[in-house]
This record gives sequence, C-alpha cells and structure tokens, in this order.
Amino acid sequence: MTNPQIGPKGHEPRLRVLTCGSVDDGKSTLIGRLLYDCDQVAEDILESAREHSPSGALGPGGLDFSYLLDGLSAEREQGITIDVAYRSCVVLGRTCQIADCPGHAQYTRNMATAASNCDVAIVLIDARTGLLEQTRRHVRICSMMGITRLAVAINKMDLVDWSESKFAAIEIAFRDFAKEFAFQSLKVIPVSAPFGVNLVNRAPELGWYHGPTLAEWLSAVEVSHKDQAQVRLAIQWVSRAPDGTRAYAGPLISGGLHQGQEILIGPTAYPARITRLYRSGEVVERAEAGDAIAISLDRQVDLSRGDWIYTKEQIADFSNQIAADIIWFSDQALAAGRSFWLKGQGAWIQGSVTRIRHKICLDTGQKIAADSLSINDIGLCNLITTQPILCDPYLEGRSCGSFLIVDAVSHATVGVGLIRNALRRAANITPVTAAVDTQTRALRYGQQPRVIWLTGLSGAGKSTIAKLTEQVLWAQGRATALLDGDNLRSGLCQDLGFTEADRVENVRRTAEAAKLMADAGLIVICALISPFARDREMARTIVGPDRFVEVFIDTTIEVCADRDPKGLYAKARQGLIPNFTGVSAPYEAPISPDLRIATYDTSAEAGAQIICDFIQAGG
Repeated sequence: MTNPQIGPKGHEPRLRVLTCGSVDDGKSTLIGRLLYDCDQVAEDILESAREHSPSGALGPGGLDFSYLLDGLSAEREQGITIDVAYRSCVVLGRTCQIADCPGHAQYTRNMATAASNCDVAIVLIDARTGLLEQTRRHVRICSMMGITRLAVAINKMDLVDWSESKFAAIEIAFRDFAKEFAFQSLKVIPVSAPFGVNLVNRAPELGWYHGPTLAEWLSAVEVSHKDQAQVRLAIQWVSRAPDGTRAYAGPLISGGLHQGQEILIGPTAYPARITRLYRSGEVVERAEAGDAIAISLDRQVDLSRGDWIYTKEQIADFSNQIAADIIWFSDQALAAGRSFWLKGQGAWIQGSVTRIRHKICLDTGQKIAADSLSINDIGLCNLITTQPILCDPYLEGRSCGSFLIVDAVSHATVGVGLIRNALRRAANITPVTAAVDTQTRALRYGQQPRVIWLTGLSGAGKSTIAKLTEQVLWAQGRATALLDGDNLRSGLCQDLGFTEADRVENVRRTAEAAKLMADAGLIVICALISPFARDREMARTIVGPDRFVEVFIDTTIEVCADRDPKGLYAKARQGLIPNFTGVSAPYEAPISPDLRIATYDTSAEAGAQIICDFIQAGG
C-alpha cells in the first residue's frame, strides 16, 4: 500500500494544500476557479455545475465555481461549505491535493482534521471585512498543526475597486498578527476568485502587484516531511504461522524498516531483530512509511494492539501523563477530571484532563487562566491515561503526536489533542501494592466489595435511603462505609463550589475515595446529586464497572420542591442559590441505571430493601 502523500517513485511528493478562513470569504469559489483555469474539471462536472448554478453567477456561461466543490445538498441550499471537500489537480506541473474547509465556527473540527494532514495553507480574507475572529482561529490552528508555509489570498478585490491601499492595510494587519507564529514562508496575494485574477492569470486591474500568482506560489513552495525519518510501527494484529512463529502486523507510520534490522518494542524498550518482513503477504527486503506490513522477530514476544516498534536511533518516549494542546469542539464545556476515550496511535485508551493550564486568546495569543474550555477554545492541558502512550511531540512527528477525544457517553468526537511533551512526574510515581489484597479482604468479610452510587435531585431521598441501606447491611454483618455529598463538601471537597468544573472534581474525588474503600473490601454507599451522565460514567470507570452500582433515586422536581427539607428550592427560586440543580442548573437523569427507585410511590424503607436485596443477590 502506498502512502497517499507520497507520489510514485522518482516523483515529487503530492503537495497537500489546506484552504481556510472565515465564512463567505470565497474558498470554494477560489478552488473551483483554480481548477477551471488549470483545465482540471471534467466536462460532465462542468455541465452539472452550470445546470445547478443560480442565475446571475459571474463565471463563464453562468457558472458558479463553488458548485464544482460543494457536493452536499445542504451546502448548495445554504451556500456554505459543511464537510471538507478534496480535489486533486495539477497546478503548473505540480500535483496538488486541495482541501476546501468550512468557515463556520461550528465546523472547526472539520478544519482542524484537514489541517493535520496538510503541508501548506491558503488563508482567504475578504477584502471588504479584513481579518476576522474565525480567520485568526484558523491561522492559529494551522500553526498548531505544524503548517509553516502560508499564502494569504486577499479575495474579492473587485468589490473594493482593486484598491492597493486596502490590500496594504490588510497585509500589515495580518503580518502583525502572524508575528507570534513561526511561519517559514508567508506570501500575501491580492485575488478575485470569480474573475480568476491572480489565480493562474494576471489582469491589468492589479498591475500594481508584482509578486507571484497563487498558482506560481503553489508550484514553487518547498515542503519537507521531517517526521518520515523516525521509525514508528503501530502494532494492530498478531497472527501465528503453522510452524508456531508469530507475525506482528500494522501500519508503518513513518520511517523505514528492513530485514535483519535491530528494533525496540515499546513501551518497555525490549530489544529484538527482524527476521522476516512481509508486505501484501509477500516477503520483502524493505518497507517504507505508508506500507501495511507484518514482521517476524528472532524471539517470542508478547505484543498486542497498541504496542510500538521503533529503533534506538529514534528513541520513543512513553508516559501516562502528558501535556497537550487541545482544540475543543463540543457545546458542553471541557472541565478537568471528566473521563474520555482517546483515539489515536492505533488504539483506544481511557484518559482524563487533570488540569487546564491556560487557554489562548485568539486575537493576541495571550495565555488566559481558565478552569474550562468552551466550544472552539484552544488551551494547554495536562492529561492522565490508564496506560502509557507514545509521547512524540506533535511538531516533531505529526503522524504520531495527536489524538481524538471521544465522549464516553455519546461517543461523539469532542476535541483533538496535540502532544507537547511527556510529564516527567509520571516516571517518579510507583503505586504500592497492598499487603492484603482485595479478594483476601472479601473472603474475610464474606462479601463482594461494591460502590452503591445514589444519584437524584436534592430532596429525592438519597441520604435517607443511603443511611437506611447501611443500617440494614450493618445488621447483616456487612462491612460498610457511607459517603454523603454534604459531608464530603464539609471536608474533602470544602474548597469546591457548584460550577460545572467543580461538580466534576467533586464526583472525581468521591469516586477515588470510594475506590480506595472498595479496595479495602468494603461496601461503599455514596449519596450525591452528581447531575451529569458523563461524571457518573467517569465514577464508574474510576471504581471499575464490575463493582459499580448506579441507583437512580427518581422523584419529580415538584415532589422534591414540596418536601424541600433544607429550604433550598425556595432560596434557589429567589435567586439566592446559583447553579442549583433542577432550578438554575440541569440534571441528566440516568437512562439505564442498575436500579431505579421511584420515591414518590415507594417508601425510603422499601427503597433501602431493594438495594440490599440487589447486593445480596450479587454476593
């Protein structure tokens, strides 16, 4: 298999080009016109575009050039780009793959994904409006994604009377903004996409401009693929041959391997030597980046999906604590402590953000203290993972230095992370194994450790049922512990408020404390509102799904407000208590809890007995 970014042997690599900028700056029109002027559009596509183009389109024969790219019906109906469209073409003899990215803020994830695979970028700016927030966001993402060569196309010059002074003012503003970025090449070009001015052909209206056209820039810009030097083979699958030998298969993400080569196996740096190398089922002498291969080694090694092959010349660093830049895509803010799935580097790994160090002001690049990231925010975060991961810095090896962040409940992609470095503190922590393990304690107590997690609105009856449950279990001779939300907030969590970020941390601390108690063989009863489904899923992950029991104390808010044992609902409705669940803050009811107890028609005693019976049935 050939890497799509590498051309045929003896040919220059395909140039991967990103086009980006704010909405309505004319990206699709520019690419369509570029393809048209380079004679790179099939006749049937031209005819279809002419047929669907709206009346009054400026192109020859009434052609709207954006229709050569916007393939989704919703894109054509709304006149916007939603998905990323890719087009291959030859520009003045150079093969390019051009990505047309959406400009709307809600599609920033699409732009970031495309940028991670591109060598250079064309940033469009509307000559009438100048540098906008979304343009700044896209430029910052380009820099974060390792794109160091930019062409800035000041578009729609025809709508500002081809003004040299207008162009010069925007160029000065952009170059001033771009000073903080390490762009190796930056060219600003005035263009008019519908008329094809300065794309391939020049026009007298811009006779004052003496620089390259966009096509000339694309044909001449130089790029390098420095991450192709380091050897990184991601193990995906292990097979056993009839003679008992094993073959370890996966994509060779970067670098090259050959038969007889000495390699290391990560994360333990275990040495071995390649005895055979396979590509497409055939034995080969050598494999290059982009090949799907399998290797046999000179010794039996226990390898599995997520392990890595590398060499001592390009040593790999592994850690379960990392610093990473995160671009956040979700409407629901990122708060430290919440668990996610990290997808990248050949495996799915659980992890969480432990600290948001700062977020970035898009205008100035200033680092701003923050305890959460909102949609489209960019911030530097510390993360922890359940197992060590490869920590190639993204700007040194784009192929292995990034990951997707996937919500543990909805399974939606909510962000992307770009690794900066491993945190050395991870290497200095060695968990101590208890002298008496959990199973031995379980035998002594005659019970299976459990964490019974009661969730529900304030006034639903959680604390009452939790205390009754513990009384019944204690009478049965069980070893128990009770963690009540109010008690925790009086001690362990007294520094936390009721913002979403603080609620996440409150649940995390409670879950970690409950885990330690369950490790000691106890049945732990936790009673706290824990209003967000993602936080309860985080608690389940921390404790362990095999011993976590989610109990939904289900009562309507009207019943809770009528009871109002602490007078909280009355104060909340008067505005005296901010972020009060059910009044000024949301509660996400469990969809499939392990137990559901409706206390509007079930007594607290009966509810406690239901929980005890459940525990009894499980041992």
